[in-house]
This record gives sequence, structure tokens and C-alpha cells, in this order.
Amino acid sequence: MTTILSRFDLIFIVRDVRDQTRDRAIAKHVMGVHIHSQTFDQATGAESDLDLETMKKYVTYCRNRCAPRLSEETANLLSSEYVQIRNDVKEQRSETGEGAAAVPITVRQLEALVRLSESLAKVELSPSVQHRHVQEALRLFKVSTMSAASYSTNSAMEFANDETQKQVERAEAFLKHRLPLHSKVNTNRIVEEATHQHYSAPAVRKAMGIMVIRNQLREYNHGRLVERLR
Repeated sequence: MTTILSRFDLIFIVRDVRDQTRDRAIAKHVMGVHIHSQTFDQATGAESDLDLETMKKYVTYCRNRCAPRLSEETANLLSSEYVQIRNDVKEQRSETGEGAAAVPITVRQLEALVRLSESLAKVELSPSVQHRHVQEALRLFKVSTMSAASYSTNSAMEFANDETQKQVERAEAFLKHRLPLHSKVNTNRIVEEATHQHYSAPAVRKAMGIMVIRNQLREYNHGRLVERLR
């Protein structure tokens, strides 16, 4: 999973926070799209600075006519920030005692920062990447991918009540006892075995997800199999 996640330039964690006002607005928009074939602007009455056709033409023009590149100054800035980010992640993991991060920070992320910086310059039709483009790329990266990289089991359990948390902890203890190191087992079979021993199936699956984040389990075949790593 971590290998797949590292391929994305930006990763945002979307949490399903229950809010009645927001839920009604989303429901209204979805119904408007399906019933009246409306766009978001038509459904909400919002006005855009640019109409869709003009926006498409502008994006096409930017792609075809502009190819900004990093200068030596902006390249050095990105390099130093990348080294600092990796060092910060290492120190955070040492302080918390956690295993591998949910999203590893590798050279792929440095390449992502380069692409983001160049894209921001391209939107402005700038011939070269400026300091402000690098700073904005770093800001976007830190509020998205860096937040995902620091996502821990505490975050995963943030909205669980005490009873649910206890069930997940019991399920995790069961999995550690049941799965020998480096053994691969069928996920559904383990869940069925756990339910026969009076463990909650949702709690078992949540515990598996937490153990994957901690790099204690690895998933295969789209989650059909799991392997105990440590």
C-alpha cells in the first residue's frame, strides 16, 4: 500500500465528519446534478470569474506554450527543504516510537515537489520557476502528503468511543497471537475465525488496517491475503 501511495504527488486524508448543515448542502448538490443535470455553479447560484470554455482554452494554452524550469536557486531551495522534511519525519518517528510512516517520504516526493512548482509557474505563464512557486508547492505538500505521512494509529482511533477502542485492541491482540511471523493467511478466513471466538468483525478489520499502517501487516491481492511482518 505504501508503494502505491508514494506515487501520488499530493495525498489528502478525507474524514467523514458528520455535520447536518454540510450534509444537507452535499445532498442538495447531488440531487440537483442527478435530477436537473446542473453543474455545481448552477445548483448553488455561484458565479465564476471564468466560464468553463475559456478556462479550457487557457489550460490548453499553458500546456502548449509554457515550459518553466527550475533555476539553480530554486533547485537548491527544494533540495534543502526535501532533506529537512525527511529529517523531521525521522525525528518524529524516533520520538513516538512508531514504525514506518503511512506514506513514506522518498525521492518520489522530491519529484512531486518539482512538478508542483513547475505547474504553479506554468499557470502564471512564467518562463521560470520563482521562489513563490516553490513556497506554495511546499505549503500544499505539507498540508496534504505530510499530514498523511504523520497519520498514526491515534488518528485512526480519534473518533472511536471507548467501547469500540477496547474491541479493536482485543482484536489486535487476537491477531498478534493467531498470526505467526511471516505467515500469509486469507483475510476472510481470519475474520470468520475471530467472529467464532466472539470478536467483532468490524473491529478485527479495523485492527488489521491499523496494523498495516504500523507496517506490522502487509496486504496482498487487494487485501484478500495478509502477511504478519513483525
